[in-house]
Amino acid sequence: MSNTPYVKACINGARTPDQHPGLPVTPRQLADAAVAAHQAGAQAVHLHPKNADGVDSLAAEQVAAAVTAVRHAVPGLPLGVTTGFWALPDQQQRLRAVESWTVLPDFASVNWHEPGSQELAELLLRRGLGVEIGIFHAEAADSWARSSIAPHCLRVMIELQADGDTETADDLLARIRRAESPAPVLLHGLDESCWPLLRHAGVRGLQTRIGMEDTLLLPDGSTAPGNGELVAAAVEIMGQVSR
Repeated sequence: MSNTPYVKACINGARTPDQHPGLPVTPRQLADAAVAAHQAGAQAVHLHPKNADGVDSLAAEQVAAAVTAVRHAVPGLPLGVTTGFWALPDQQQRLRAVESWTVLPDFASVNWHEPGSQELAELLLRRGLGVEIGIFHAEAADSWARSSIAPHCLRVMIELQADGDTETADDLLARIRRAESPAPVLLHGLDESCWPLLRHAGVRGLQTRIGMEDTLLLPDGSTAPGNGELVAAAVEIMGQVSR
């Protein structure tokens, strides 16, 4: 097995273009961002398909367009999409939307604290997709660890907000490991917590992610031109702390 630290690129997130002119929205922009991220060292890409207004969408048409474009641009690169409840805040409608997908990604993320998360994870598994579980807090970690989904996940993500810290990350890591799931654990932060928690992921030997979903700033505080530069900075840091 490779000792190269695992860095996934999260290339747009729920952000909108008014936050950064380089935020990828269209299928072509998502494909270009995935290429740049992969060339900089990303081993997988996570994206949010968007509609014509730049808003997150779970609709089959938008998912197919985004997945097809990235697959064509970077064949073989593992590709995941969001299932965020904010994109379709109705449990049954969200399930129906995912059931309607005609072009499937390799994996999809499910935030465990969101309504209907277990049913959604079960649907994704039945459709043959990898499931990344997002853990935002201790209650979600404990609930997931007791669930029937825990043994079958592709990855478990500790997802902390801007005020997240290493102590919270370590507590969630301990709760997740009690489940004895074979899934690797990924740690990442958001905005102010992004770079400190990425470095902590390297210290703890965890996977991590970086991209314009998590931060628009490079470690020196300057605005990142794009996802490629963010991934390159993350790969360098992970390489340093993982030695």
